[in-house]
Amino acid sequence: MDSTQGAHRLTICTLKQGWDAYHSKTVAALYETAFGTKFSAAIRDRRERIAVFDKCFLPEYSYAASVDDVIVGIAGFQTQDGALTGGLGFYGLIECLGLFNGLKAALIFSLFERKASRKELLLDGIAVNEKFRGLGIGSQLLDAVIAHAIKHNYQSVRLDVINSNLKARKLYEAKGFVATKSEYYPYLKWLVGFSGSTTMIYQIKET
Repeated sequence: MDSTQGAHRLTICTLKQGWDAYHSKTVAALYETAFGTKFSAAIRDRRERIAVFDKCFLPEYSYAASVDDVIVGIAGFQTQDGALTGGLGFYGLIECLGLFNGLKAALIFSLFERKASRKELLLDGIAVNEKFRGLGIGSQLLDAVIAHAIKHNYQSVRLDVINSNLKARKLYEAKGFVATKSEYYPYLKWLVGFSGSTTMIYQIKET
């Protein structure tokens, strides 16, 4: 992709909170491509992971970037009211996977569980179609989430970035996120695909 083509695509990228129902499978596949390794121990089959995401995601807790009415990027978030991945709870997983597999998946997902505190918005992952990476779409999605937090009077935006994803960390630092703590769990790498993460926080200034 040359720079002219990339610039053109960036100018026609549109952002919207949530997505229409007919985009659901596209969003599920996009999220699976970005985060499938993280969830593979809980749901081993890729097609099954996509089917679960398709059924369980809550669109209102996200911003989507689209080009020519095709979603090419997604940013999920969580508040105390709900989350993009809010349907991936105990009962939702059992409904999708059955009792045994649902219980197993719920147990593994509990290792990733994070909760947003009061007046805090928690970023729940940014995924961009690989053909559209490097065009600033992830940055625009992050800006949209921050703007949402400001509009709704949150005091901060929190995220966790895995320690191997240095490119993402640089983006977050450029946006004003500050690292507050790091955690290391090499004994879980075989299960979750990474051995540590850093918590970063964007403080929203009062106006």
